Amino acid sequence: MFTGIIEELGTVKNVQKSASSMQLVIRAERILEDIKLGDSIAVNGVCLTVIEFSQFQFTVDVMPETFHATTTKLLNSGSAVNLERAMAANGRFGGHFVSGHVDGVGTILKKRPTANAVYIDISVPEEVSHFCIPKGSITIDGTSLTIFEINKSTITVSLIPHTNKETVLGMKKERELVNIECDMLGKYMHQYVTNKESTITRDFLKQNGF
Repeated sequence: MFTGIIEELGTVKNVQKSASSMQLVIRAERILEDIKLGDSIAVNGVCLTVIEFSQFQFTVDVMPETFHATTTKLLNSGSAVNLERAMAANGRFGGHFVSGHVDGVGTILKKRPTANAVYIDISVPEEVSHFCIPKGSITIDGTSLTIFEINKSTITVSLIPHTNKETVLGMKKERELVNIECDMLGKYMHQYVTNKESTITRDFLKQNGF
């Protein structure tokens, strides 16, 4: 479980890629302070397992499902990546519940500086748009953000200067792809409401003040 609060920018040091899988060696500093074999690390929002590490780098495997369903396959040696360790039970919870399981891949349509912020318009797949609501939480490349505008299959998020500087979103350009994970609670609620056998329906929620 993660929070979407990026701890540091890492750098891909080495990539071994096949037709449907890959292995990444990633250079990092802060997240290696207490790293152990088998730990979960979110890399651009994708939960990956540490299989090897040293003082300045760690290694992860990318299986076929992750390879095909995320932007991880586009990483090359030298690519910058967002990194976050799994959430500690005794720490502050600054973002929202993030599983590291990507729901879909979106495309950056437009980036526009506005005052001290950067607005980013992102097209999202139809299967992802169902879970997007104004003021709702969303994870873009592992970064916890708030949706402040929706227009059909396009969402708009805003980056404060710190997020723009300290995450890969600040580096990415228009037409580049991003990993998207929708709010976990919203996905569970959608599943309950659309399940024909569920007793929780839209009418039930409305009658009970939701």
